[in-house]
Amino acid sequence: RTGPVQSLPIIDVGALLDGSPGRHGVGRQLDEACRDTGFFGVCGHGVDPALLPRLDALARRFFARPEADKARIAMARGGLAWRGWFPVGGELTSGRPDRKEGLYVGRELAPDHPAVVAGRPMHGPNLWPIDPAGLAAATLEWMGAMESLGQALLCGLALSLGLDEAWFRRELTADPTVLFRIFHYPPDHDGDWGVGEHTDYGLITLLAQDDCGGLQVRTRRGWIDVPAMPDVFVVNIGDMLERMTAGRYRSTPHRVRNVSGRDRLSFPFFLDPSWDAVVRPLPLGGGRTDGRGRSDDGVDRWDGASVHDWQGRYGDYLSAKVARVFPELAQATLDRDRPA
Repeated sequence: RTGPVQSLPIIDVGALLDGSPGRHGVGRQLDEACRDTGFFGVCGHGVDPALLPRLDALARRFFARPEADKARIAMARGGLAWRGWFPVGGELTSGRPDRKEGLYVGRELAPDHPAVVAGRPMHGPNLWPIDPAGLAAATLEWMGAMESLGQALLCGLALSLGLDEAWFRRELTADPTVLFRIFHYPPDHDGDWGVGEHTDYGLITLLAQDDCGGLQVRTRRGWIDVPAMPDVFVVNIGDMLERMTAGRYRSTPHRVRNVSGRDRLSFPFFLDPSWDAVVRPLPLGGGRTDGRGRSDDGVDRWDGASVHDWQGRYGDYLSAKVARVFPELAQATLDRDRPA
């Protein structure tokens, strides 16, 4: 079933989880949403409703700690893995500091994991606070649930594109790049953006958020607010899915401003191509006719960079983008490890 939430569709994805014939209908709904806004809500996802309140409560305890305590797991201590905490203003969007703090997390990889030994950026062990002690377990459990749901959604997106259901897992996400963030947005101050206009970099983002609201999406009809709904996750597609569909699907700009007067938490989970995957356009019929696949699409993009003109490994694309978000950290880690 579908229903509007400020012009965004809500799609029941239960058929993708149980393998029923209705999954083809879900694929058609996903196709429509991705052609239009690139944003949609999902219900019927089967995620344990007790997980998010537990994670939310523990995250609030962490962000309420003194800054000196949080700095014990600062991202600078995570090295090339890019894990840990950053303070309000520590992350940039289009060169301007965001009004948020956050915790960067990824798959828990031991120091002897081949990707860590090879010095692959954004791979390694996570940095966890001592207090609250349960944050690590709650976070990893949530990430497991999101990855399972994300892979199911990619099966639906494969159907929407006329591919076999296993295409994404076989071609791009057998060993996906998995990143998770917990963001804390203090109340609005002098109209500052919690995070400015941007798109996401990979395949899909699954977002859980509290009831403060503040997420805005730029559609063809202008900017719209996306309020939180109980037991509904917001899903959006990223640059690589726009690239592989030659603009048929939209990697839509979005932003956040917390005007609720309360502390806002959000929990974006990114399910992206394997680090070494080369993402190429698919040979799809019935493509868009509005010109979004042109190599000069950067003229209209928030960062001025074309996703259709770019070529290379996904990991290189991601590293270059994130380096602009944390330029000082990039200089101390990524740039140090690049060959001369």
